[in-house]
Amino acid sequence: MQEFQTLYQENHGRIYRYAYESVKNHEEAEDLTSHIFFKAVRGVKYERGRKVTRLWLVQVARTTIADYWRARPRVAIYSLEALAEAGWEGPAKASATSSGTIVDHVQRILQALPRHYRDVLTCRFLLSLSIRETAIRMGITEANVKVLQFRALKRAAALDPGLTGKQRYSPQSGEDEQRSKDDLE
Repeated sequence: MQEFQTLYQENHGRIYRYAYESVKNHEEAEDLTSHIFFKAVRGVKYERGRKVTRLWLVQVARTTIADYWRARPRVAIYSLEALAEAGWEGPAKASATSSGTIVDHVQRILQALPRHYRDVLTCRFLLSLSIRETAIRMGITEANVKVLQFRALKRAAALDPGLTGKQRYSPQSGEDEQRSKDDLE
């Protein structure tokens, strides 16, 4: 028991930091750290030596964190229809006349976008999810969420020049489209 206590005291901080870097959440890192040491208490062989035992403990941490990410459920809401079925009622209505046309306009733009662009914009702006939450919900990396959001906003702006006041470059025609009056003056 004394040997395990020494192992715990010498490695707890290192293992906790490793777990925290993997999950970016203090509570989850604490839980993972306890799981790692629980596994370690059952399988540690002290006669291996301090250095080999430390390396083995890091390997236990690595596999425990991998198991954590594999077991984590991914939410499968990918469309506006699924959100409506889940009870989402859409954005709050400010005024009946202008709000209805704005909502219709946004819906038309969203429907004109490819599904993955529509999904990322819905998660980020209509549901106000963080980049991390959006990545988990869509089953992609945080970096991929950032790229998709950038491309989706760019595509949405190209679909509706009224959003930016300018017509954007059209990749289909290979030339600049008609510009607004402000650009010509």
